Amino acid sequence: MTTKIKKLAKITGIGILLIGIFIYFSNYLVEKSAEGRMFSNLQKVPSKKIALVLGTSKRVSSGHINLFFKYRVEAAAELYHSGKVKHILVSGDNGSQYYNEPMDMLEALIKLGVPRSSITLDYAGFRTLDSVIRCKEIFSQNDVIIVSQEFHNQRALFISHSQGISAVGFNARGVPKRYALKTEIREYFARVAAVLDVYFLKTQPKYLGEKVAIPV
Repeated sequence: MTTKIKKLAKITGIGILLIGIFIYFSNYLVEKSAEGRMFSNLQKVPSKKIALVLGTSKRVSSGHINLFFKYRVEAAAELYHSGKVKHILVSGDNGSQYYNEPMDMLEALIKLGVPRSSITLDYAGFRTLDSVIRCKEIFSQNDVIIVSQEFHNQRALFISHSQGISAVGFNARGVPKRYALKTEIREYFARVAAVLDVYFLKTQPKYLGEKVAIPV
């Protein structure tokens, strides 16, 4: 092996090591920021006016119901019916006329007995960052309960903290590992993107726009 190749291999090794350290640090930072601010027990969740439900697709590629979707909607309905929140803001992707996460969540919540008048739709929640920042900037909500699975709530709470939003997380029921493995692996790297967005890129939502009043 020539000196040049050895040098290149050394630089590559150092680069891989630094990337690995940053990935580990990003995940540690996200998890640490959410400590003491997540709840799985309904009775222990502090009451707030608004629940922010983070969107996901209603169905998986096989056509079956997406359990992440199902359990998030059920958790939001629990919060409402228990009196922990007075209104639900559902935020998700409506990238085309054929894909509408907020409308799917609305229909599911109504089937679970939540009145239409107690639900507001955010059609521009293309990413978790968009949903969290728009909650504050567009819907003027700075004190909310974020509803998603535990691993996703950790990232959402990290972002909310960076934006000065007073938020706690209510953890929807977890999904069995055989269904969740791909999502959880993707989440590991999504946390790296969140740290980059917050501390380095100062990323803003794809769309902001005019403010929308929530009737509470």
